[in-house]
Amino acid sequence: MAAPSGIVRYPGPGCIVEFMQGNRPITAWVLEEQAGKLRLLLANRRETKLTTNRLLPWSGPVYSGEYGRQQIIDLLELHRQRRDDRETTLDALELWTLAQGEVDRASLEWFAELLWEAPEVDDLAALGRAMLACKTHFKFQPPDFEVYTAEKVDARLAEQEATRQREALVAAGNEFVRILWDVHSRRRTLPPETSPERPAPDIAEQLAALVMTRLADPDDHDSEAVWKQVTKGLPDDPHLALHLAKTWGLVPEHHNFWMDRAGYDPGNAWAAGHADDIAALRAAVESARREPLGTPFISIDSATTRDIDDAFHIEARGDGGFRLWLALACPALAWPYGSELDKAVLRRATSIYLPEATHHMLPEELGTGFFSLLAGQDRPALVLAMEVAPDGELQSCVPGGAWVNLAANLTYEACEACLAAVAPPQAAPNPDDDLLAAMLAGAPDAEDAASAPTAAPIPLPDNAAAPHADRLAVADRLARALQSHRIGRGAVIIERDDPKVTLSGEGSATVVDIAEQPTTPRSQSIVAEMMILANAGVARWAGENRVALLHRTQDVGIPREYAGVWRAPHEVARVVKALASSLLETSPRPHAGIGVPAYSPVTSPLRRYPDLINETQVLHALATGQGRWTREELDAMLPLLNARLDAAGQVQRFRPRYWKLLHFRQKGDKTWWHAVVTEENDAFVTVSLPREQLFLRGRRATFGDKVNPGQHFRVRVGKIHPLNNEIQILDAEEE
Repeated sequence: MAAPSGIVRYPGPGCIVEFMQGNRPITAWVLEEQAGKLRLLLANRRETKLTTNRLLPWSGPVYSGEYGRQQIIDLLELHRQRRDDRETTLDALELWTLAQGEVDRASLEWFAELLWEAPEVDDLAALGRAMLACKTHFKFQPPDFEVYTAEKVDARLAEQEATRQREALVAAGNEFVRILWDVHSRRRTLPPETSPERPAPDIAEQLAALVMTRLADPDDHDSEAVWKQVTKGLPDDPHLALHLAKTWGLVPEHHNFWMDRAGYDPGNAWAAGHADDIAALRAAVESARREPLGTPFISIDSATTRDIDDAFHIEARGDGGFRLWLALACPALAWPYGSELDKAVLRRATSIYLPEATHHMLPEELGTGFFSLLAGQDRPALVLAMEVAPDGELQSCVPGGAWVNLAANLTYEACEACLAAVAPPQAAPNPDDDLLAAMLAGAPDAEDAASAPTAAPIPLPDNAAAPHADRLAVADRLARALQSHRIGRGAVIIERDDPKVTLSGEGSATVVDIAEQPTTPRSQSIVAEMMILANAGVARWAGENRVALLHRTQDVGIPREYAGVWRAPHEVARVVKALASSLLETSPRPHAGIGVPAYSPVTSPLRRYPDLINETQVLHALATGQGRWTREELDAMLPLLNARLDAAGQVQRFRPRYWKLLHFRQKGDKTWWHAVVTEENDAFVTVSLPREQLFLRGRRATFGDKVNPGQHFRVRVGKIHPLNNEIQILDAEEE
């Protein structure tokens, strides 16, 4: 047997070569070479053909003479074993340490000289193999090797570890999510924590994070590929992640996934991370404390309201007009814009009120405590002094900063009882009012009805509102004047009695109840009309003083006959179709539905971020003559602000409906519900359930041949899936 040669540049017959196949080097013997093409014999006795450009740059040695196939196989095995043995003694990381910083790339021979004085071909091949395997530190760019920088090595190592974890997650995760799905489908029970069917703790942690990521964002691009692998073979359910999370116990039975998708932290725990900002804000406000006004402001809210952000004092003028002072809670006094607290509050954008809980925009320490207009407590306020004509026309609105101390926090129920005693009800023009329509038409019995003897006077109730009954009566007259004035300007007023949705029990035993609430239309109208007046008044003041504000606009043409107060479900549905969604913008354009030339929300700075911004603009303009932000700067805020408001709006819209649908499902498909037809066509009929405040659509055939808007039916519902917002009308009978 002839002695082998060293490394060979142009391999021919008798040369041992290596090439990559299946991500590993393959050792072969050149049987024949012709025009750059080689015929090779492999150690498994098979032959293959290869071009020379596919060879690794450590060909050799070359054996001269004639060799039988078995001899060749033995030589291939000999060199393979040598190379394997020598590769195990090499430390590619140590080699990288020697080379890093010396060269960016070099030949295999250059690296070999760092280790040996006279390396053999098998040494070179072993070194080449080791460097090929060390993909985190070297890159093979034939015929040389690139040396990665330390920064790139760190990135490659992190990528390698992420790949390893991902592969482990897919392997173990797919098996476990199949078990979870079977448990969800009631085909088996969940294995105990100690069961070998459970994933290892590190895999379980990663899998739980993946499930929660997909629950919050089903379109998350970064997790999409691994999610598809983990859930391969499972149904394409839009709520798959939620089902898995509930089954695994990551979230409760009726988890509010809308909050997750909105990126809205529930409750008040989020505020703990902003304790320093909160303390600094409180200190800044306290340093600006002044003697409170002597004005005896009162507030009217629900009995459960804790974030009280408006109060009023009113006097009747001798000419029949009104003098009104509104005190608005003032977190804007020293609000730390740009702080981490501000960023967190902006992300919330608005408070969310749900049957199961209230989620406040501000930390509760501020929103329901420090800034809330609690009676008997000194509080900073933005005070609006307004003059209103007898017919409800706003004559002036002058804002100013002050401190106030409320005389009382009243409830709608207490005020309504007082109003019934001191101020007989008088309705504003209302298209649904048959008596008013008859009087306008001159019907003979209309005057008889109008002149009918009045009921006996109602005694003043013994409640917290009684001492303020006279002011409430004046406020009631103002509310009627304001509403009539708005209707004269084309306002479309929708009156609905929202039901009270209450929950009892826990988890799968939760029971939903829907009940009618005591109606308090007059006391609610007082608050609503005053808030509209304030927002319109501030918009007018800002226009007169060239202060940029955020405006809520609805600049559309509404048919004149739609102006008025609407209560009947089919009439409400008809007029609502004519109304476009309102916009939040910096242009002071009209709000047609409200019936005002401009509308700048400022009355709820504890609950809405746009109101907080507008209050800041007003205070800054009072102090410096101009707003804190220009109109262009406010425009730049709108994309993020609108996105956050829309996200929170999704929660406010869909979560209560979920509970209502669950209530229907719990009542079963044998229960009949009162419904009013609001719209019909050849294929479908839409009905309103007035008590539950829910719109449903059913097939026309279910309702019979003659169906008209306003027609009353009894309906049965079924096939209810609250999570998917699905409910079907099964049967309908005319009442």
